[in-house]
Amino acid sequence: METRNENIHCRISEVTRRAIFDRIALEQLPWWGRLSDSAFLSRLYNLEQMASTDYRFRDAAGDIRQHREQNLDWELDWIFSDGRFDLLHCSDEQLLRFLCETIHPVVQSDEENVAKLLDIFNSELAHDGYMIAETTRISGRPVFAAREIVAPIPALRAAKQIGQALTAEYLSQQITRMETAIHSDPALAIGTAKELIETCCKTVLRERNKVADESWDLPKLVRMTLEELQLVPDKVPKAIEAAESVRRTLGNLAQVAQGSAELRNLYGTGHGKDAAMPIPPSHYARLAVGAASTLVVFLFEVHGLSKI
Repeated sequence: METRNENIHCRISEVTRRAIFDRIALEQLPWWGRLSDSAFLSRLYNLEQMASTDYRFRDAAGDIRQHREQNLDWELDWIFSDGRFDLLHCSDEQLLRFLCETIHPVVQSDEENVAKLLDIFNSELAHDGYMIAETTRISGRPVFAAREIVAPIPALRAAKQIGQALTAEYLSQQITRMETAIHSDPALAIGTAKELIETCCKTVLRERNKVADESWDLPKLVRMTLEELQLVPDKVPKAIEAAESVRRTLGNLAQVAQGSAELRNLYGTGHGKDAAMPIPPSHYARLAVGAASTLVVFLFEVHGLSKI
């Protein structure tokens, strides 16, 4: 048996961990999915480097196969009390990685089991400020990752609704990736925020039978979209009330695109960076995501209204 590291600081309490494990055991949910126990655990651990609890075998791979795949004399939930894996006291990162793996599409083919496990994880992890959410898809099936629960960005919620209404899977994936990465990978969130604006503008132009030139940078792409939607400041009639304020506001829309492009060039993914480049703070990512979401929601709403 391996001894646990008493110095690991965990936000996810033992109470939460036991609640998750107890619910999995009570509902007899197969945490190993379609795989054998040893095949599942080999995706996360080097079993050949871990000790055996059975003197007949030299490593964990041997005793797990013996007791879970040949004799079946270990309980289904044996993993949750095995000190070698120490899921009750391991780091939050290790625990969350284990939980996400139990609902990976390679592991779990039963969608009902995925839904049940995900409900257990999120209802319990919420007490300690974490959640597990979809980040991408493989062959149409969701892949999950853990993230901290943070205050929602209102415009992001509206952008999600637009993505669902358009049934645009790529757009929805960008929004999900952006939201998930704000804290776990701020550079990815910033890079994806720029891509979201690009996707929005190209979609609007395509649906209006306009072709976006591949040579356009983001600010020009946004300007051409604004022109197509008749949102150019110079076209605001001087006679309308608060015309100057409207013109300034419309002019600032282009600045959102410029700022997103500059943030992406400085901090986002998509360009090679110096290895010493510091990781951008998460509040920069929230700024980029919030601004991009606000712009995208506005453009799609005007585009929809203009077609009525």
